[in-house]
Amino acid sequence: MAALDYHAEERSKAEFDVEEMKIVWAGSRHDYEINDRVARLVASDPGMFIPAIKGQGTEEQQEKWLPMAYKMQIIGCYAQTELGHGSNVQGLETTATFDPQTDEFVIHSPTLTSSKWWPGGLGKVSTHAVVYARLITDGKDHGVHGFIVQLRSLDDHSPLPGITVGDIGMKFGSGAYNSMDNGVLRFDHVRIPRNQMLMRDSQVTREGKYMHSDVPTQLVYGTMVNVRQKIVSNASGALSRAVCIATRYSAVRRQFGSQNGGPETQVIDYRTQQSRLFPLLASAYAFRFVGEWLTWLYADVTQRLQANDFSTLSEAHACTAGLKSITTSETLDGIEECRKLCGGHGYLSSSGLPELFAVYAPNCTYEGDNIVLLLQVARFLMKTFSQLGSGKKPVGTTAYMGRAEHLMQCCCEVERAEDWLKPSVILEAFEARAARMSVSCATNLSKFSNPEEGFAELSADLVEAAVAHCQLIVVSKFVEKLQQDIPGKGVKRQLEILCNVYALYLLHKHLGDFVTTGCITPKQGALANEQLRLLYSQVRPNAIALVDAFNYTDHYLGSDLGCYDGNVYQKLYEGAWKDPLNDTDVPDGYHEYIRPILKQHIRTARL
Repeated sequence: MAALDYHAEERSKAEFDVEEMKIVWAGSRHDYEINDRVARLVASDPGMFIPAIKGQGTEEQQEKWLPMAYKMQIIGCYAQTELGHGSNVQGLETTATFDPQTDEFVIHSPTLTSSKWWPGGLGKVSTHAVVYARLITDGKDHGVHGFIVQLRSLDDHSPLPGITVGDIGMKFGSGAYNSMDNGVLRFDHVRIPRNQMLMRDSQVTREGKYMHSDVPTQLVYGTMVNVRQKIVSNASGALSRAVCIATRYSAVRRQFGSQNGGPETQVIDYRTQQSRLFPLLASAYAFRFVGEWLTWLYADVTQRLQANDFSTLSEAHACTAGLKSITTSETLDGIEECRKLCGGHGYLSSSGLPELFAVYAPNCTYEGDNIVLLLQVARFLMKTFSQLGSGKKPVGTTAYMGRAEHLMQCCCEVERAEDWLKPSVILEAFEARAARMSVSCATNLSKFSNPEEGFAELSADLVEAAVAHCQLIVVSKFVEKLQQDIPGKGVKRQLEILCNVYALYLLHKHLGDFVTTGCITPKQGALANEQLRLLYSQVRPNAIALVDAFNYTDHYLGSDLGCYDGNVYQKLYEGAWKDPLNDTDVPDGYHEYIRPILKQHIRTARL
């Protein structure tokens, strides 16, 4: 009962209306448990089958295949990744050779490593797949294209002739992502009609002539861009669940500090706990807001594409790639940190954290390895920088590069710790850091006669420059969120605090970048750390209310440590007795194994 009363006391400290914060957090999304199931589907390959056809199929192909997919008359998956190639899409080995005599493509797996490997839904469920293969006509390789291929009979679900398909086996974690039937697929000269090549952007005529349209090649990967923006939007969901569990438990758990027989200190009151937990809480909110913006960006790009306007496509590709990388990496690390913040109890399955970690872990790899994606962002940055001399003005998330000359020389105007609370000061520091790191990379690249050799040699520096750029985007979108009409004065004030926590924590974490590039002085870095400690004190009384704003039910969290009423220990104790191992007092195997050992020890002792 004490724990239940205690959480009520914590909620009474809140300096804002929790119901108003729930509206800000949720936006247009209210049903969290449905959203989570949708998020898992979207992040898996079945969720990419329809977008692939919509993005790369002709109107005729969409009219034929989409109604069947929507009605679940067919079940599709996205078969791109192979046993030997994942991130390097251009290196895929599966072939699609056109046969002009029959007007068919012959889909074939020429090597073991060309086996499709990992597509979700492929192992046991899917009847069809969008298969990515090397298009070959008249002996010429035209690169990777998409093809709709039927895999299983619609009568008895058995694999069709020439198709070898199955599940790849158990993955990381006891349950976790093992509910997804990731599959292996091989083709032995499987024939499909010519019109099952996705032909919005490229076509093969009846005579076998290859025709390529003038639209950007990035459209071929539009499906992955779509999925990546959804992954970013859902990163805050996973991180906020972990943060909710760790925050509530940290308020219940007491250790040390008892005086004169009084209660021990709440773990959440220790500065070491706050400095690890509160930045993750701020990150959950930051990722939610940048996810909202990225959803808008993708919708805007899609609308432009329909009008044959490709001007923002490259930026959208870079944004989704970079933000997918940093949000998933930080979310996975954050979930693990939350587990450690819960001490030994965090290692229990009933804490909900081990399962959450195992379920989320694939996000750092699928739809693009995170480091590879950052290198793609770096190429975009270097290209943008190289065009500055031609008079082409950067826009959108790279607009700050247009002020590169100023950012290379500006000095951070911070004399007191509270100066770090000014949005203009924070933004200029992050812009200067990103610009200076990109300029440094571009300068060093210019010293190489072979650009690709230089890119490979400087890849580690380029990744760091890409991270700086992406972190600037997240910070700037958090600041922009604060400029919107937010209900409730207390709500806006708390979001301002969280925004400053997120930005100053990043500054603290990457202090070396800010100091070595000359964006700030060591003294200004020390002032930022001083202000960050003060911000933690302002988060503390509102911590429980801030995680309550996520509006997660106990059933959805699935955690004894994160229960709403705070009655943690009672739930842990009762849960232990539900374990099948406790069905009997004397374990199976006692008479066969344990008793003989004990008796032997007794006889030995008497001798």
